[in-house]
Amino acid sequence: MRFFLGTHQVDWLARTTVPLFVSHRRLAGRRTLPRAAGVWALDSGGFTELSMHGTWRTEPAAYLAAVRRFADEIGNLAWAAPMDWMCEPWIVQNTGLSVVEHQRRTVDNLLNLRHAAPDLPIVPVLQGWELDDYLRCADLYEKAGIDLTAEPVVGLGSVCRRQATGEAALIVSALADRGLKLHGFGFKVLGLRRAGRNLASADSLAWSFAARRKPPLPGHTHKNCANCLPYALTWRTRLLESLPAWQQPGFDVLGEAA
Repeated sequence: MRFFLGTHQVDWLARTTVPLFVSHRRLAGRRTLPRAAGVWALDSGGFTELSMHGTWRTEPAAYLAAVRRFADEIGNLAWAAPMDWMCEPWIVQNTGLSVVEHQRRTVDNLLNLRHAAPDLPIVPVLQGWELDDYLRCADLYEKAGIDLTAEPVVGLGSVCRRQATGEAALIVSALADRGLKLHGFGFKVLGLRRAGRNLASADSLAWSFAARRKPPLPGHTHKNCANCLPYALTWRTRLLESLPAWQQPGFDVLGEAA
């Protein structure tokens, strides 16, 4: 399993070789961008966009232009999420659409983005709420000519807020049994312990939320470590070391988790 450290601090891309997960919303509009020291993945920011507006206001052409700029100027982009439509009940209520329509729009968006920019590493994301929803979404991709088993990674959406539950573990297991190399969005310690063996990769920004409720590290002068790279790296190391031995990420030649 490759673990991506979620961050809202764009400059970290140049400051660590640890894999990072960064939102399009943090990068968009910046006049200058750092050069990545390690690999990273791009979150589309869809949850925030649908939560705030009930629809995607970012145009696909603008998103593609941004992804291309990030790939060229930052470098080392492992993959980018599409402009998918989350299926949490409160998101579906906010859009006024059905889960099926969210899934259709998610699949259509991937097809459109790949048609317009086949060279960019945009990956499919499965959306749903119950297991049957995810299986239906996988079937939609198959009918559209996308072989999910051949994809380097397939995102698993709308699971992060219940990723420590048995239901989420069942969903992950069922999809992994289909031969999919899954990425778990927003997976924390309990979720990784339950389902990590069936994930190819995962990301989490939980370190920042935890740091807000704690005093800063010894010698640190800021109010808390919610924006602190040393704290985030320490949190990441502890998280990975807490996982079962068979679930530990591999290590690259630099000695940092890959």
